[in-house]
Amino acid sequence: MTRQFSRDKSAANEPFYGKIWTNLKRFPNALADGAETPPKDSGPAAAALISAGIGCFTMMVTHHLSDTSKATEKLVWNLGTWIPGSKTDNELWGNIGSYTGKETMLLVGWLVSWPILHALWKNKNIKSRTIFLWMFGLLVAATAMCWHPLFPYLPLT
Repeated sequence: MTRQFSRDKSAANEPFYGKIWTNLKRFPNALADGAETPPKDSGPAAAALISAGIGCFTMMVTHHLSDTSKATEKLVWNLGTWIPGSKTDNELWGNIGSYTGKETMLLVGWLVSWPILHALWKNKNIKSRTIFLWMFGLLVAATAMCWHPLFPYLPLT
């Protein structure tokens, strides 16, 4: 004969991981409820999304500029020396190289454009179509710049 034990619903008897799990199960519903006062302006969100596309586009422009000459590549590489592993002689860790400078330019493009766009669009309502067009366009352009057949003058390195 088997006996069915019902789970005690009191919070005092529940272990800490059970309390965490109970709260996690409620989490998506809390998100679905939304905010009590939703934002009226979409400008700050548009600034955040479009600045990410600007950062990616800046990185790819920097990538192609660094391939034009050794001096430019060295300059770009020196921009990224703050990143650990940029210039390492240790074979175990490898050497990231000028990619660190390209990533630095991505951060610069993103972090400079975000506050500027935020200040310009702080109290404005930007259409979602415009946000998507610019964000998608910049990301597609950055992705297309990764494809070397579009840029046959550059050597494949």
